[in-house]
Amino acid sequence: MTVAKDLIQLGRLVAAQHGWAEAKAFKAYEMTDADKARLAGCVVEILKVFPRDAEWSASMAAWLSAALAVQLERRLSAPVHVVTGVLSVEGLPVYGSREGAKEPVVDGEEFRGSGHVWVMVGPFVVDVAMFRAAASARCPAELARHVHSVFGQDKGVYVDHWRRTRQSGLGYEPQYVLSRDEVTRLMGGAYRLIAPE
Repeated sequence: MTVAKDLIQLGRLVAAQHGWAEAKAFKAYEMTDADKARLAGCVVEILKVFPRDAEWSASMAAWLSAALAVQLERRLSAPVHVVTGVLSVEGLPVYGSREGAKEPVVDGEEFRGSGHVWVMVGPFVVDVAMFRAAASARCPAELARHVHSVFGQDKGVYVDHWRRTRQSGLGYEPQYVLSRDEVTRLMGGAYRLIAPE
């Protein structure tokens, strides 16, 4: 899919969950320097509280992304959405499938899906899960190699305008936008992980 088609598809997915006004706001948003600074601060806060040694899973990616989205919604006056879909490296899917894509299920606090989970701030990809995945033993080898060779070690977040992601060898293909209720339920899993009883 081309970036333009991806943006149209994501606009439709946003509208399906959050209405057309939200979809228009998503497309029109431009990130300011102040928003970049607030975003960086939110990422630092989230990564500090999520244990680095926790076992990697699809739910972990969803919890990280949901927690970041909630923080960003509090700090930015920007359209923020949690998205699932295909993450590809040099055009080859590493998480998710282009054929027969199924809507993910948020089962209580757990995320059940084969795709990747990331945050969109307007047309900007904000992926806080990719680097944690790349450090995991469960990470697909293609993604781990790509992340370490292109970005290096110990990075925390990937942020880029969607149209430029392919220049980094990455592809983000949206298949579903989580509802506010689904994000809220995922926050239960995030809280359980960062503040175990």
